[in-house]
Amino acid sequence: MGLELYVDLLSQPCRVVYIFAKKNSIPFELRHVDLLKGETISKDFTQLSSLQRVPVLKDGDFVLSESVAILFYMISKYKTDSHWYPSDPHIRARIHEYLGWHGDLVRGTFGVPLWVKVFAPISGLQIPEEKVERNKDLMDKTLHRMEEYFLGNKLFLAGQEMTIADLLALEELMQPLGAGYDLLAGHKKLEAWRNRVETFLGADLVKEAHHTIMNIVQVSATTTIPPPPPGLYPYMRLRIAKIP
Repeated sequence: MGLELYVDLLSQPCRVVYIFAKKNSIPFELRHVDLLKGETISKDFTQLSSLQRVPVLKDGDFVLSESVAILFYMISKYKTDSHWYPSDPHIRARIHEYLGWHGDLVRGTFGVPLWVKVFAPISGLQIPEEKVERNKDLMDKTLHRMEEYFLGNKLFLAGQEMTIADLLALEELMQPLGAGYDLLAGHKKLEAWRNRVETFLGADLVKEAHHTIMNIVQVSATTTIPPPPPGLYPYMRLRIAKIP
């Protein structure tokens, strides 16, 4: 059996590896893992990856978690176009600089609107209003840093060509958009950057990858989504507790 990707396209890291594989014509078998049903904590999935997180790549007997590690694995194995991770040491350094900043200050910050709109209500949990307001302020400050420091006057975050940094950033910024918040409205340079990234990826792939995230609020409002299984609640409470 060839490459397998275990993903739920509701998840930003899952969309990153899915889009990357699709855009680079990397053949893979899609294995859907339903986050809201708690399938990551099931016995079968835990046997695959004890980290109980998606995405997961399985290539024969080799199993790998974490989206950035999976991206680098696919870049190395499949000899993808060089613009994703150029050999120029300065551009690579900029990519790594963004990846570090992304992990600390971007990843998770932009997912809070979805927790407010969808995940907390279906689970019966509450997010304190003061946390919601602080998060809005943090998102705006983060966008300003992304726009002024990382993007600047360049076409893309690390230079004049699309890299994996842009793909990671785009998918994180799709989280509030899926919840009905277009936070880029006041950030003209980032709006133009998003258009360039989506144009590069292609309208069909963008629509395919974002169908779940862009419709989740409507689905939750019009369809009865069962509450998560009990085993998922400790993770959900921890996630809410981590919101500054």
